[in-house]
Amino acid sequence: MPSPHPILIAGGGIGGLAAALVLARDGHAVTVLEQAASFGEIGAGIQLGPNIFRMFAYLGLTDVVSKVSFFPPGLRMNDVRTGEKVVRVPLGDMARATYGFPYGVIYRADLHQVFLDACAAQDNVTLRTSAKLESFEQSEGSVLVRLAGGEVLQGIALIGADGIWSKVREVVVGDGKPRVSGHIAYRAVLKREDVPAHLWSDDVLLWGGEKTHLVHYPLRRGELFNLVAVFHSNKYDEGWNTFGDSVELTERFSEACPQVRELLGKIETWKMWVLCDREPVKNWTDRRVTLLGDAAHPMLQYLAQGAGQAIEDAVVLREALRFTHGDVPQAFQKYQQLRYLRTGRVQLTARFYGDIYHAAGVQRELRNQMFQSETESAGFAGLQWMYDGIEPSKLFK
Repeated sequence: MPSPHPILIAGGGIGGLAAALVLARDGHAVTVLEQAASFGEIGAGIQLGPNIFRMFAYLGLTDVVSKVSFFPPGLRMNDVRTGEKVVRVPLGDMARATYGFPYGVIYRADLHQVFLDACAAQDNVTLRTSAKLESFEQSEGSVLVRLAGGEVLQGIALIGADGIWSKVREVVVGDGKPRVSGHIAYRAVLKREDVPAHLWSDDVLLWGGEKTHLVHYPLRRGELFNLVAVFHSNKYDEGWNTFGDSVELTERFSEACPQVRELLGKIETWKMWVLCDREPVKNWTDRRVTLLGDAAHPMLQYLAQGAGQAIEDAVVLREALRFTHGDVPQAFQKYQQLRYLRTGRVQLTARFYGDIYHAAGVQRELRNQMFQSETESAGFAGLQWMYDGIEPSKLFK
């Protein structure tokens, strides 16, 4: 029998909306609580590995996502100082042949809109804005959520998809503030016509160097050009929408090759965020409350898997609820049991890739050797375990 109370989801980002969509399709009433005044995504481009397109196929969203994606022909790494090529991995048909699914890039807001539209089309999804979770408490069969302003909502479960600073995680895990990596990212987007032809690349191109890197690629079918510059810094500001200091950025990349310096000079305004993650944990569930996405396993961006792992979470959570016939506490335990090692591996591997992207000296030489070898366990060849993804139909076989 369907419950008279909904599943409550704190957070209306990509992960929260993905969870709302899959659960609603199974007949659950879902209420998404977004603390902002409107639904939206801050940020620019994100990369979508084959494991994420496998999830889009499962969700029936491949066509709509593909319409607003760009499919780069290759994934390339150059040395930021010398400009020399370190490695190039062909994508396109090669990615499809290897993994069965493509490798794409997308504007984060476009991907968020795909999930928002899909949720809005579900009669059993309630989308609420200006709904900030302040606290929650559980009873044997329900969860009570108190919002800022005093309103109390009752649900059969609570999914904390409220990001790296999750208030739900504070109670369930209680591990304090996120770990500050010491790396800062500056992001910007240019129109195609503002990028000189000799600086344009259809590839996802990463310029790696000592304590710095720049990555860029097209967005929106090649209409835009996404840039993210990362460097080591002790500066710290919470949030994703702080204006960056172009003087500091210029100084950090002062020894970069001419192409990189010219490209960075095209940007007048940068948005900045401090890169943080957390230590992997084995338990992020307490009876009828669980975590999802960055609230459960925040990771550095070096493997471009944050959104993808959140979408995988949503799919596994749905399959766990199906397998347990709606037994929420049992399903939440099975969900985290299937997820914590995979997401933990992505978290730790992302840290490692941050180090090798920013390598110098002997580390740089080793990095180049690893990336250029097709047999090494590191480098792009060592990520098949991640890009192979999960097969939902086999999770509980």
